[in-house]
Amino acid sequence: MIEAHELSKEFRDRKRGLVRAVDGVSFTCRPGRIFGLLGANGAGKTTTLRMLATLLTPTGGRALVAGHDVASEPEKVRAKIGFMSNSTALYGRLTAREMIEYFGRLHGMDGAALRARVDTLIGELGISEFARGRCDRLSTGQKQRVSIARAIVHQPEVVIFDEPTNGLDVMTSRTITGFIHRCRAEGRTVIFSSHIMSEVERLCDEIAVVHDGRIVAHGTMDELRAKTGRTQLESVFLALVGEPEEVAS
Repeated sequence: MIEAHELSKEFRDRKRGLVRAVDGVSFTCRPGRIFGLLGANGAGKTTTLRMLATLLTPTGGRALVAGHDVASEPEKVRAKIGFMSNSTALYGRLTAREMIEYFGRLHGMDGAALRARVDTLIGELGISEFARGRCDRLSTGQKQRVSIARAIVHQPEVVIFDEPTNGLDVMTSRTITGFIHRCRAEGRTVIFSSHIMSEVERLCDEIAVVHDGRIVAHGTMDELRAKTGRTQLESVFLALVGEPEEVAS
């Protein structure tokens, strides 16, 4: 489970001064559910996820991941999570298989158990054809599959996906979203961030709409429709963030 309580993050910018990227965010993600963060670029989604993954330290508030505090117990949190971002880099000189195995060893895995787990992921994520290829020679979609495999090789209880399909072709996106569904079916806690309306509507059990660092609405798709009186998610989103819809001429 993920529990965020009044989570905040401030940055000091030379031009803008003090910037509050995340401002008092609270929510709960439960096992066997996909919790979506929906917002425009710059809304605060990635900063929120990076705090949950212990990559950033909160300025205020508190967050627990699998029962551990992200600020005071970061190493315990990292052992329980898989974090995957579209900007995560790979070691170019390692092959795809070596990359996954390397991260498995970082999590204390070895021997037959590690090899079996790597084989399973290579099959599930469609990596077989390029498993022996060096990471610096892989396509963007191939790199993304390897990034997911290395993030969940240790079978974490909590999986965090930050814009995982951004810039990918349709087939690769389909493979990745299918894998996210499997994570839910396996009873993991899944938090998924995106600005792609169709993905959020198709994948998420609950949706939190993020705008200017705050959660402006939270609920199931049906609850958000009822709240706004609108049907299409794009229209629901615009209503919740206070933006007018463009009228076709």
